[in-house]
Amino acid sequence: MQQRIICGDTIAEMKKLPSGSIDLIFADPPYWMRTEGVLTRVEGTDFDGCNDDWDQFQSLEDYDKFTEDWLTECYRLLKPNGSIWVIGGMQCIYSIGAIMQKLGFWFINDVIWYKKNPTPNFMGTRLNNSHETLLWATKSKKAKYTFNYKTGKELNNDTVTEEAFAKGERKQLGSVWRIAVCQGTERLKTDDGNKLHSTQKPEEILYRVIAISSKMGDVVLDPFGGTMTTAAMAKKLGRQYIMIERDETYCEYGQKRLDAIEFEDTPIARAAYDEKPLKVSMEQMIAAGYFTEGEWFYLKAGDGVAQLCSDGKLNYNGEIIDMHSCAAIARGVKANRLNGFDYWYIKRDEKLVSISEIRDNYRQSLK
Repeated sequence: MQQRIICGDTIAEMKKLPSGSIDLIFADPPYWMRTEGVLTRVEGTDFDGCNDDWDQFQSLEDYDKFTEDWLTECYRLLKPNGSIWVIGGMQCIYSIGAIMQKLGFWFINDVIWYKKNPTPNFMGTRLNNSHETLLWATKSKKAKYTFNYKTGKELNNDTVTEEAFAKGERKQLGSVWRIAVCQGTERLKTDDGNKLHSTQKPEEILYRVIAISSKMGDVVLDPFGGTMTTAAMAKKLGRQYIMIERDETYCEYGQKRLDAIEFEDTPIARAAYDEKPLKVSMEQMIAAGYFTEGEWFYLKAGDGVAQLCSDGKLNYNGEIIDMHSCAAIARGVKANRLNGFDYWYIKRDEKLVSISEIRDNYRQSLK
């Protein structure tokens, strides 16, 4: 099990790792904010933004060279079917994206992190900067990357209300994530009470990223470990992690944070929602007595439409048709086929029962 923090220069340390050894990379690189002077809040206090040494570069060429160097190593380290997420603001994300394409990365999505509580524009000279962008990519167009689609639905509280979610409504996780900026007890503080890191990311972002794009036991790399949020969420979700961070203070506090994190064995961690159900055939279920040759198949309206044949097909007005094509014909839709398990019912004790429910019962019996 790899669970380690490497304190050192990220490019030098990445060069020591074996090629094709990483399943998932999350990178939160320096944005090169290029801030000057002191920002003042409306009430007159100074705003403690990002003016750290690690965010300073001499020129665009200098920043691009640094970016290409660390992304080149990421490309080498990533497995053929692995994926990478990179987060950035308007200052850097376009440069990063262009370099990623130059190196051969293939974009899957760009995601907008919409900040519920963004820092105001104190001077009132431009729009409030209330979002950042995440780029999700693979090493090639043909990569068979991990995407836990149904897990994403379970994590979607952006377009599904709490009330609707409780009633069972699920929607696709979209590319706009409404998440608050890191605050409160989640933000790491130094012993004297000051915030440890100026750009600590909220746990919810990393939890989503790792949950939807990796599997339990996968190795997650963060080349800019910072406060170790990536490692914390990787550990919580049962993934392995390698964090690289050059600042010894960040490493020290980050390790303390990780020591307090425990693996939480949940359906999200195991991507249980994305487990493919056992494949069973109608012939198997007929042989097991779950269906009977000659019984009628009904639509939801209660009309007996077709009779079941011994091979699992349906007799529809004298024509033998597979149940999926028959469902489309019986419902009079333009599609050639529908998933018959979504539309056909049979009678049990004079009540209509979905054949999907019968199939689920059969699968449970096999377990």
